[in-house]
This record gives sequence, structure tokens and C-alpha cells, in this order.
Amino acid sequence: MSVLDAWLVAPLSHEFMQRGLLVAVIVGIVCAVLSCFLILKGWSLMGDAVSHAVLPGIVLAQILGLPLAAGAFVAGLSCSLAIGYLKENSRVKEDTVMGIVFSGMFALGLVMFVKVESDQHLLHILFGNMLGVRWTDIAETAAIALPTVAIMLAKRKDFLLVAFDAAHARAIGLPVRWLNFGLLMLLALTIVAALKAVGIILVVAMLIAPGAIGFLTTRRFDAMLAVAVAVATVSSVIGTILSYHLDGSTGPCIVVVQAAFFLAALAFNLRRSTRRAAAA
Repeated sequence: MSVLDAWLVAPLSHEFMQRGLLVAVIVGIVCAVLSCFLILKGWSLMGDAVSHAVLPGIVLAQILGLPLAAGAFVAGLSCSLAIGYLKENSRVKEDTVMGIVFSGMFALGLVMFVKVESDQHLLHILFGNMLGVRWTDIAETAAIALPTVAIMLAKRKDFLLVAFDAAHARAIGLPVRWLNFGLLMLLALTIVAALKAVGIILVVAMLIAPGAIGFLTTRRFDAMLAVAVAVATVSSVIGTILSYHLDGSTGPCIVVVQAAFFLAALAFNLRRSTRRAAAA
């Protein structure tokens, strides 16, 4: 067997690896597209807040016998609305509000989880279980992720204008408040889609790194989207293969690969800036 077969073909000969790679790519793409808007809008911490805040919703859904995805979505959306309300009706700055709301909801979820008998594993909720997903889980993830990507791409010009100049967007008649609310809903849906694969903690990295890499390497938004999606896809493939050979968790391996890509993009950006400064 050649080195290529040993490293690439052998891992993907297992069905659980095929399922893990497929769901990793789906989650990576939807997170990459959304991350571009979050980076430009300055909402990176919002992704962190909403992802942590879904825990009490998951536990409550378990208690009521409802789908965990429904509980996660409601909790994430409630966190977003609470942050928006407190930001507009208090003197506290937005980042402070986010920190208070998401840490409080996350702590509440941990307390509820300890007190509720459940067959759910806390580590799987926090870090995901990518190699343990079933085909039904992949279908559920795709059913959420694909429409979410389609909506973001269809409305990308409106979202982009609101991110750069909300006053101008409001002046030309765009519903800025509803666009912000819609982006928050898409954020909550993306986190729900990624829940079973990468968990509520690792999804934060996947919502930030691809967009940041695209932002560092290009100045055009469409190119930024393309770079982010490409990085997310390649990272998913490399991370999944590495997790097999290293006998490690797949989600963390993917995030480590994305971090390596970010460092490479940062070095590229610094080198380009240095050349431009020298040429001037």
C-alpha cells in the first residue's frame, strides 16, 4: 500500500469516517459563510455568546421531550434578543452585556444538566461527536444548513451594506432592524446545525476563523466568501484524516488546522503590508 493510500484511502474506507467527513464539510461551509458577515459586522463575540447560551435550551428540551434542536434554537434566539434589549436600554456596553448573558445562561445550563437525568453526554454537547453521527443526523444538519446558506447568499448585498453603513442602508429603505434580527436567527440556526458535530464550544472557532482568514487575504467580499469556504472545506478534510491517524477528536483537529491556516494568512498579510510600505 502506498503512502497516499495509507493516509487517505484507508481512513475513508470506514463508513463512520465517511459520515464524519460529510457532516464536517456541511458544517464547515455554513459556518464559513456566516463567519464572513460576523467578522465584517464585528459580531464575533455574538457567535460565542449564542453558542454557549443554547445549553439550557437543550436541557429544557430534554425535560419536555422535545427535539434538542428546537430547544437550542429557542435558547440561542432568546439570548440574542436579550443582548439586543439590554444594549438598547442600559448604559452597559455591548461586549459586557454579551459576557453577562452568555455566561449566565451557560452556567444555568450546567446546573440544570447536573440535576436532570439524561442519556446525553455533556462532553458530546460541549465538543460534539462528529464520528458518531448517523445518516439521519447528517440529513437533519443538511436540512438546516443548506437553506441557511442559500438565504445568506441571496441577501448578502443587504447584509453587507448594513454591516458597513447601517445609516445609509436605513436611508435607502432597507429594514435594518429586521436584517439584524434575521442575521441573529441565521446564527442560531447555524449553531443548531453544528451542534451534534462540533458542539457548542468548538463551533465558536469555526464561526470566526474562516471569515478572519478571508478578511486577511482579500479585499473583495465575494473573494472573501470563496476563501472562507475553501479553507473550511480543506480544514474539514485534513482535520478528519488527521484525527484518524492521531486517534484524536475530529472537531478539535479541524479547529487546529484552521488555526494553522489563520497563522499562515496572518504571516501573508504582514509580509504584503511590509512590501507595500517598502515600495511606498
